Amino acid sequence: MLDPRIYRAALAPALVALVIAAFSIQSPPLPLNAGLPPDSFSATRSFAGLHELAARYPSRSPGGSGDRALARRVTAELGRNAFQVRVHRFTARTARGSRRLENVIGRRVGLSSRQIVVVAHRDALSTPGTAELSGTAALLELARVFQGRTLRKTLVLVSTSGGSGGAAGAEDAARHLVGPVDAVLVLGDLAGRRVRRPVVVPWSNGDQIAPTALRATVGAAVRLETGLRPGESGLIAQFSRLGFPLTVGEQGEIAARGFPAVLLSVSGERGPGDTAAVEPGRLGAFGRAALRSITALDARVSAPPAPRAELSALHKLLPGWAVRLLVGALILPGLLAAIDGFARVRRRRQPVGRWIAWVLAGGLPLACSLAFASLLAMAGLIPTPPVAAPVGAVPLGAPAAVALAAVVLSGVVGGLVVRPAVLGWAGVDEEPTTPGAAAALSLVLAGTVAVAWIFNPFAAALLLPVLHGWMLLAAPEVRVRRSAARTLVALTLLPVAVVVLYYALALGANPLQLVWNAVLLVVGGQVGVLGPLSWAVLTGCLVAVLAISGVKEPDPPVPLDPTIRGPGAYAGPGSLGGTESALRPRAKL
Repeated sequence: MLDPRIYRAALAPALVALVIAAFSIQSPPLPLNAGLPPDSFSATRSFAGLHELAARYPSRSPGGSGDRALARRVTAELGRNAFQVRVHRFTARTARGSRRLENVIGRRVGLSSRQIVVVAHRDALSTPGTAELSGTAALLELARVFQGRTLRKTLVLVSTSGGSGGAAGAEDAARHLVGPVDAVLVLGDLAGRRVRRPVVVPWSNGDQIAPTALRATVGAAVRLETGLRPGESGLIAQFSRLGFPLTVGEQGEIAARGFPAVLLSVSGERGPGDTAAVEPGRLGAFGRAALRSITALDARVSAPPAPRAELSALHKLLPGWAVRLLVGALILPGLLAAIDGFARVRRRRQPVGRWIAWVLAGGLPLACSLAFASLLAMAGLIPTPPVAAPVGAVPLGAPAAVALAAVVLSGVVGGLVVRPAVLGWAGVDEEPTTPGAAAALSLVLAGTVAVAWIFNPFAAALLLPVLHGWMLLAAPEVRVRRSAARTLVALTLLPVAVVVLYYALALGANPLQLVWNAVLLVVGGQVGVLGPLSWAVLTGCLVAVLAISGVKEPDPPVPLDPTIRGPGAYAGPGSLGGTESALRPRAKL
């Protein structure tokens, strides 16, 4: 069924795509230089202001009285420094439930309508949350620095709420940004003692990340002012973030709306947590780095690059379109082979539709679990998390553990009750040894990976071993031992396992928390509908390939025919011509 000639012929475009991708590699842009001396940022004044704010507003739960009082303080400070101030009130989900929040927006008009936006959240889940407040202290110091200064571009300072357990304020601020935006700098923890790299976080909850020029500019400023290496993201991190976009930093929701945004934070995207320990000199150093970045961006004359998907390695850049071209060319052999196999099976009048239902039915347990979790969220039994909620923002307490157990039980019911009912309806009552089962698996698998490529080529790249390895195992003419087949299946799933492990380490989640947060992402709608649907379909393909490879066994060895000829080194009787030949003598001419 798997025609090797079609498969080999379809590999030719992949060679062309590889050559094109090689010629598309380019050098990254250089960082921009600052025009305003960063010493204008007073470390002493900003650190004293941080402790004064923490002492006066120790309790700043999102939307609470302390949060609102601090919003009024920020409004007064920005107005005092000649910023045009407005307050936007809205209702959003937070780690403490649905709350009425306030964003304070200060605007200082420059010579151009192009904008540089600086964002910092002022709320905190813990008391007094001094490290959480360092971004706001730096924001107020920046307002004092730019008082009376002429800027080339319009500077917008935004104080948000809801950022301590999500990105509600940042999401609302991004929704109301109008006009050209050159860069968005999100100030996170700027004074915490624990350093967690990367301190310049470019990740997004969409399919693009911050431009390399913006990352390089902020990273160079951090190196010059703090002496710390901001931390480079390897290929595993880049593929994981681009293939399965997810971040718990506030820049993620801003970048998802197409704005070039990075997070500057000592403790990375995860934030300082409940700790209140701060370093006196660190706030000044990171504040100067923020000032240096803003002035460098303000001095830029040319239009900034737009956010895009790209890979960076060995000081070179591979653009996202080249990755899309190469991955698409590598999908093509599997897709053409699956279509050809389907046509071959149909010409032999073998059923395929029932086997497609059989493949899809393998994902019903996962689909039932996710659907039941959504129903529990609609009933209020599972809390709906805020966007970009970090691990632990919605704790896994006793009620949540019961709900999670019910979700798992619904998957078991789906596997024991719903799946057999669907198989009976489809008329599947035989072992998957027919070519129709293999053709159905190949068609569903190739179609799913092709759809993933349309929406996200990086996710499709992680599924390339799955596509080619599982199609090979499903082919009727390929017979391998059951243990070898399972080993190959495990190897094809290795890239997906690496992504899961990376996120567990990056977000600080144990296996149970990882499952709980995956459920929260689904019920919160942050992964859409296509994501969970593709997970269920790929799970069905996994069940199908294990079933097909489990019933196939290698052909027994064929016994050799008896022969009268001895081995080539035989030197026994007759080897020297002592006996008459048994061959018929040739006729004499």
